[in-house]
Amino acid sequence: MNLLIVTQKVNRKDPILGFFHAWIQKFSEHFEKVTVICLEKGDFDLPQNVSVFSLGKERGISRWSQLVEFYKISWKEKNNYDVVFVHMNQIYVVLMGIFWRMWHKKIALWYTHKSVTFSLRVAEKILDIVFTASSESFRLNSKKKIVTGHGIDTDIFVPDYSKKKSDRLEVLSVGRISSTKGLDLSVKALARLGNFQVPFKFTIVGGPVMRNDFKYLINLQSLIKQKGLEDRVEFVGSIPNLDSIKYFQAADVFIHPSDTGSLDKVILESMACGIPVISSNDAVVPIVSRFNSNSVFERGNEKDLTNKLYYFYKMKDNLHYLQEQIRGEVVKNHNLEKLIECIISKLTD
Repeated sequence: MNLLIVTQKVNRKDPILGFFHAWIQKFSEHFEKVTVICLEKGDFDLPQNVSVFSLGKERGISRWSQLVEFYKISWKEKNNYDVVFVHMNQIYVVLMGIFWRMWHKKIALWYTHKSVTFSLRVAEKILDIVFTASSESFRLNSKKKIVTGHGIDTDIFVPDYSKKKSDRLEVLSVGRISSTKGLDLSVKALARLGNFQVPFKFTIVGGPVMRNDFKYLINLQSLIKQKGLEDRVEFVGSIPNLDSIKYFQAADVFIHPSDTGSLDKVILESMACGIPVISSNDAVVPIVSRFNSNSVFERGNEKDLTNKLYYFYKMKDNLHYLQEQIRGEVVKNHNLEKLIECIISKLTD
């Protein structure tokens, strides 16, 4: 059986979507041929049974030309795929779904976001299956929804207990710099922590993407200066997904006051590396609260967040059992190999 994948990027060095390169590799091990249509492509190294077609965004092609190219490739390659897997962008199901239906192709969508848009509602009517990481990550009431967990490569995202931690609390955030990520709340909570003479360093891995993100970054930097934390906060910037592993391994705690309403992949990457998470996110709280109540704080409550940070500072050398538990959760329920096998079993059923 042959597979068509429609995704945004094929670029293993991309800071946000670089992880999907490993997904394609895993799919290629189970299908005779894999055809990938992406909005843009960059650096990749995939098996011979994988063909990658770009819609040309990396070459500056207009949106209209990209749309025409999408229809051309989908039509030209229609005999080279039996099932379709669309990653996140439901608009491709809306645009092409009626033709895939006419050609008797099974259609599946991967979607993990709290937003329920008109295009998502339309796409849900057309497709056969919706895969999502958690119940909160797809908020339409649909019989087509299958909750799978995320797909973390737990052979790569591993703890490194040989690394000697500093005496200060090493706090980490990884992901796009955006108002939805709550980094300003993190800074305020850490400033309070500093008032209690607790040494810390806050490392922020990631950068702004959208226009509003750049404005938010400026305001965030201003807040850091206002709180006198310039020497305690480090902006690493955007890096390839796999390069983030060393930052996870060096951290004591991952801070996540995000308001995305979905199970962010970075949470599970942190847990896979044995790093505890502090979160107020609806989709994350049910997972992390099972292992330690101090991993949850009240949304928007900087004082509560400070208290939880202080707990992890006091306990930073006595968390081995918790570290084993949270890694075990990811290995058991969010392992990449198991995720791909689950998706394939439903696609080929």
